Amino acid sequence: MDGAAELVGDIRALAARTARPETILGIGGFAALSRVPVDRYRRPVLVSSTDGVGTKIKLAQAWGRHRGVGVDLVAMVVNDLLPCGAEPFLFLDYLAMGRLDAAVIRELVDGISDGCAKAGCALVGGETAEMPGVYGDGEYDVAGFGVGLVEENEIVDGSRVCRGAALVGLASSGLHSNGFSLVRRLLPPEELDGGTILAPLTVPLADELLAPTRIYAQLIALVRSQFDIWAMAHITGGGLLENVPRTLPEGLGVALDRRAWSLPPIFRLLQERGDISDREMLRTFNCGIGYTLVVEANAADRLLATVRDVSDCAAFRIGEIVEVPPGGERVGFA
Repeated sequence: MDGAAELVGDIRALAARTARPETILGIGGFAALSRVPVDRYRRPVLVSSTDGVGTKIKLAQAWGRHRGVGVDLVAMVVNDLLPCGAEPFLFLDYLAMGRLDAAVIRELVDGISDGCAKAGCALVGGETAEMPGVYGDGEYDVAGFGVGLVEENEIVDGSRVCRGAALVGLASSGLHSNGFSLVRRLLPPEELDGGTILAPLTVPLADELLAPTRIYAQLIALVRSQFDIWAMAHITGGGLLENVPRTLPEGLGVALDRRAWSLPPIFRLLQERGDISDREMLRTFNCGIGYTLVVEANAADRLLATVRDVSDCAAFRIGEIVEVPPGGERVGFA
């Protein structure tokens, strides 16, 4: 590709703004090298996660908006590292395209770099592959791989969760990066211009659907420094119905209070377009809640106040931990 050396230099500069003191060798080598921060960890446990952005990229390609995909990629990986208590440490990306397009690559990596900066992890390497015959011109796919660190005796595993504890939900920034196969059926980009505004939305469709996934790393680090968090969940594929129970001991579930937060307009639009039941919405989409925390009941109000004071992320007390009989539904409604 013409200008390859210049492109590599641009990518190296974008990665440099995410560097951590532990980084020894990042972009440019055959592999990345990073020291383990043994001055802060006595028994560090490595935590790893990998993910992609899914079919949301088809909308980005249709409407020519790629930067948010890079943020999404980091968010989907990093938000999966957080529930066990891990600090995001390093990140690598993989980009495959039918024909390498320098402008698209720069836009994607700019988003990845921004996401890593928000997450506090270093972008230490990646791979860009040209794969004609596998992807058409203008088509690409991305994958990310992240590593985090957690002190062994500080792993959050949900084992202390008990009946009566509070479930707190942190607001999503929109759809995040799940459910887009259904979204594209209900709101096909080949039929709708990205500038279209559909009621009850108040912004163009592309702005709503391609809003980058919220990265919760900084907020979770601050909250955990002040509160004893018993369990956490990233509300990704499977929604609240499938992800919250993953963090709870057997025999426990949650009674959700659907009155505690309002369904954002984009979810109302999709529900109406697809005639989707409330329960199926909660299984398919995040429905406005992107991350959950379980805390002692008497700490919930203080936690909500703290989140409001230190961030622009809305937070709600959305449920209570309850006992569930064997074979019973682990997510019910209060």
